[in-house]
Amino acid sequence: MTGASGNGTVVGIGVDAVDLHRFRDTLVRRPRLSTRLFTENERDYASRAVDPTARLATRFAAKEATMKALGVGLGAFAFVDVEVVRSGLDAPFLVLSGGAAALATRAGVVRWHLSLTHTHLVAMATVLAERGPAGNAAVPEGTTTAPAEQTPAPAGNGA
Repeated sequence: MTGASGNGTVVGIGVDAVDLHRFRDTLVRRPRLSTRLFTENERDYASRAVDPTARLATRFAAKEATMKALGVGLGAFAFVDVEVVRSGLDAPFLVLSGGAAALATRAGVVRWHLSLTHTHLVAMATVLAERGPAGNAAVPEGTTTAPAEQTPAPAGNGA
């Protein structure tokens, strides 16, 4: 399958949805869980919202969708090895490190596509991992990936 640019092939696609009510309840019951699931930057970004649940839930969905795109399950790498980064009004993108970066490198992933959205009930993420044309080297382990190309979510969703 040819990627959006016409040069790469799809390594995998991952989609995940998170029920906001259940996710909020889990974070309230287990307050330290957020440090295991999210980077300091992700927690800081979410804390700027009146209710950080939707922002955290979209990021959790992105991490799970990344695992699915790489064809691995829970435990293949730490959740904090995948970070959703947002800079100003730019589209959010993925930054991989540690075990996630190593798996992506082995799979030959050179580009990530990310889409985040949420309603008052559900947060969702779609991740597409793209391998470059034959002969292209993957992003070296321990480095960040390039910003993901994103299909814009509806305006005002705060993802």
